[in-house]
Amino acid sequence: MDGNRRFAREFDLAKNEGHEKGKDKLEELMEWCLELGIKVLTVYAFSTENVSRDEEEVKYLMDLFEKNFLKLGDDERIHKHKVSVLGQRDMLPDRVNKAITYAEERTNGYDRYFYNIAVAYGSREEIVQAIKQVAQEVKDGRLDVEDINEKEFSKFLYTADFPDPDLVLRTSGEERVSNFLLWQLAYSELYFTDVYWPGFRKIDFLRAIRSYQMRRRRFGK
Repeated sequence: MDGNRRFAREFDLAKNEGHEKGKDKLEELMEWCLELGIKVLTVYAFSTENVSRDEEEVKYLMDLFEKNFLKLGDDERIHKHKVSVLGQRDMLPDRVNKAITYAEERTNGYDRYFYNIAVAYGSREEIVQAIKQVAQEVKDGRLDVEDINEKEFSKFLYTADFPDPDLVLRTSGEERVSNFLLWQLAYSELYFTDVYWPGFRKIDFLRAIRSYQMRRRRFGK
C-alpha cells in the first residue's frame, strides 16, 4: 500500500493526513474483497525498515495502529475476518501489542475470511528466523535433515496457516516487492499501478483482478 506520503505532498496535505487517508482506503478495500469473495487478504502496513523513519511520523503510525487494532476488535463489520498480525512484535510498543492481541482474540473464532496485517515485517528476517527454528528442530532431534523440504520449511513462516498469494498488487508506480513475502510469492502474479494508495479506486482494483483473470498460470510446468 505505497504512496501515502507522496499523495499528501501532491495534494498539499500534512504527511500524517496521507497515512489517515491510506487507513480509510484499506477499509474500503476490505469491503471490495468481501464483494468478490476473496478469502485471504494480506497487507503490508509497516516494514522493519520503516522503523528508522522520522520519530514523529513513527509515533503517529503507532498511534494509528493502536487505534485501528482496537477498532478491528470492536467493529462488527470487520468481524467476518479473522485478524492476524505478521511481523516482529517485539519491535512494537506494548500498547500496540495489547491492541493487536485484542483484535486477534476478538476475531479468533472466524474461519471464512482472513485479514493478515504485516507490521514490523521483513521477509528476509522472516526467512532467517525460520531457518533458525528448523536448525533448532534438527539439533533437538525432532526433525531429520532429510525431511526438510519446501512444505516443511513453510511451516515455520508467519504464513504457515495460509496459502501462497495468488496476486500481489503494489500501488504508487514502484515496481519492486520491497522485502514482502519473498518465499511465498515465488509463483504469484504481480501487478503494479502508478496510482498512489490513498487515491486507489474500486475501478483500479477491478482492473487488477481482471488482469489476474486474463493470465495463464503454469507454475513452471
